[in-house]
Amino acid sequence: MTTVATPHTSQTGHHHSESILVNAIDRWIYVLMAVFFIVITLTGFIPDSFAKIAAVEAGERPAFPLVLHLHSILMGSFLFLLFAQSTLAATGKLEYHQRLGVAAVVLAPAIVVAGFILVPTMYHQIWNGMQTASAEAQTGIQAFLRFFDNIMLIQIRVGILFPLFILMALMARKSDSGLHKRMMFLAVAIALPAAFDRITWLPHTLPESPLSPDLYTLLAVAPMFVWDLVRTQSVHKAYRVWLALMVPSSILIHSLWDTDWWHATAPRLVGL
Repeated sequence: MTTVATPHTSQTGHHHSESILVNAIDRWIYVLMAVFFIVITLTGFIPDSFAKIAAVEAGERPAFPLVLHLHSILMGSFLFLLFAQSTLAATGKLEYHQRLGVAAVVLAPAIVVAGFILVPTMYHQIWNGMQTASAEAQTGIQAFLRFFDNIMLIQIRVGILFPLFILMALMARKSDSGLHKRMMFLAVAIALPAAFDRITWLPHTLPESPLSPDLYTLLAVAPMFVWDLVRTQSVHKAYRVWLALMVPSSILIHSLWDTDWWHATAPRLVGL
C-alpha cells in the first residue's frame, strides 16, 4: 500500500526538522563563538608577533618584558578555557564543566594583575628608549607615546570591566546559567580590540578615533546577540547590563581621546 503524505504530516516533519536545527544552534553557538574569538586573536597577534620578534632580532626594538609573555599565556589560556567550557556544556558534561570552571577564578584575577603591570612596563620601556634615541628617532617615538596614551584608555576599560563582568558571570553560575554563559563571552569580547587593531587589512579609525575598536567589539558579539534576538524575540538582560557599562565608558574614552589633559595625565598614571 502506498502511503500518501498529508499536509499535516508534511508540516509536522518540517517543524521537527526546524526544531532539530534550532536545538543544534542553541547547543553549539557558544562553541562556535569561542572558536570565533580564538580566530580573531590569532589573526591579529600571530603576524604582529612575528614582525616584532624580527625587529627585536634586528636590534630595532628592545626585547619583550617577561610580563608580556606572562600576559599572553594567561589570556591565551583563558580563551582556550572558554572553548573547553562551552564544549563541555554543549556535550552535556556539566560535572566536568563545573570542575574546570575553578580555573577561571584563578586565571581572571591573574590576567588583570598582569595587565596592570604590563601597561606601565611597556610605557617605561618606550620612554626609556626615547631618552637614548637620536633626535630624529625621538620625534617618531614621541608620536607613538601619544598614541600609547590614547590606547591606555581602552586598556583601563578592559582592566576595570573585564573582572567586573567575570565576577557577574561567576556569581550567576548556579542561579542563572543564561546570564553566566553570556557574560563570560561578553567579558572576553571587550579585550578583543587588542587583536582587531593588529589586523592591518581591516579598515580602522585609529589613531584619530577609537570608533573602530568599539564597532569591532560589537561585531564580535553580534552572532550570539542576533541568534538570541531571533530565538527569543527579546534582548537578554546580559546584553542590557553589558551595554549599560560599555556605552558610558565609550563616551568617556571618546571624550578624553587625544586631549591635552589626557596626554598630561597618562604619563603620571604610570609613574612618569
